[in-house]
Amino acid sequence: MIEEGRRRRSRKPRRGDLPLATIAELAGVSPPTVSKVLNGRRGVGEQTRQRVEALLRDHGYRRRPAGSFTPCIEVVFHQMLSSIAMPILRGVQEVAGPRDHTVGFTDVRHWLRAGQPWAQAVLLRQPAAVITVFSLVTAEDGTSFAAAGIPLVAVDPADNLFPVPVVGSGNWSGALSATRHLVDLGHRRIGVLTGPVRDLSARARRDGFRAALDYAGVPFDERLERSGVFAFEDGLRLGVELLAGPAPPTAVVCGNDLQALGVYAAAREAGLRIPDDLSVVGFDDVDEAAWLAPPLTTVRQPFGEIGATAARLALALADGQPLVQDRYELGTSLVVRGSTAPPRRH
Repeated sequence: MIEEGRRRRSRKPRRGDLPLATIAELAGVSPPTVSKVLNGRRGVGEQTRQRVEALLRDHGYRRRPAGSFTPCIEVVFHQMLSSIAMPILRGVQEVAGPRDHTVGFTDVRHWLRAGQPWAQAVLLRQPAAVITVFSLVTAEDGTSFAAAGIPLVAVDPADNLFPVPVVGSGNWSGALSATRHLVDLGHRRIGVLTGPVRDLSARARRDGFRAALDYAGVPFDERLERSGVFAFEDGLRLGVELLAGPAPPTAVVCGNDLQALGVYAAAREAGLRIPDDLSVVGFDDVDEAAWLAPPLTTVRQPFGEIGATAARLALALADGQPLVQDRYELGTSLVVRGSTAPPRRH
């Protein structure tokens, strides 16, 4: 009987018996308010705080004392590319630093490769907010963060599958300007490499490419289109296919700069010179674009401002502020360098 009594007394509610969204509903408040109380942040009335704290205690949550930790904005990447990740992180830091928030990052590639959920590992760290910079975010991920009361902001997600703020750039207009540049130089046989068809950004770039040809009255040859992933290897493989055809293109618009690097390698294998025999345009303007020989003409994305905008939205949500809008598209610009020139006349 004594042993049984000990077992009974030692049983305590486990942390997470109820999701924070359910605790918020019981307390009559929003999930971000519960998150504020749990993490010891200010901006909650005393009676509300006491009511939420009582529910948290009942369900095994331990509130962090106010001022006992520095809140963190966590930025989640997949296959981090330093030329993109660092400007985004700097943009987030410019906004988060003056608000006394730290900035952390996570690369979830190994979780995705193993088929394991990445969101739970991030949720366990209880960040003040999360910014995702990869397209493989799902509606279930969005639901998990909402239930935990942790704001989530997505940069260029694959689709509008869940109601979270989204920050991106002018993918359509950027591809339009890149293709118009080639048309203005005199190119008519223009190939295109696209990204994954499920990605909004990849589809928008493809549509911008097609729109530029339509505006110019240039017929599109579907044999000059290839679809892959945003990687050097696919740029090389697809570039080899395009250049080996019976009527190869005189110019190629690439889905991103990594694909363009692959097309450079494909051109070398084919004995072609850039831009004398083949013009190439990329997308992103990573640091390496300016170091190529010849330097790459590309569409510049404002990665620093993308990070800063995402951080402002994340902090506003963490403070319980309503957002004026939940879709933000920042402008792109075409950077003309040495990889584009008029086509050779035979």
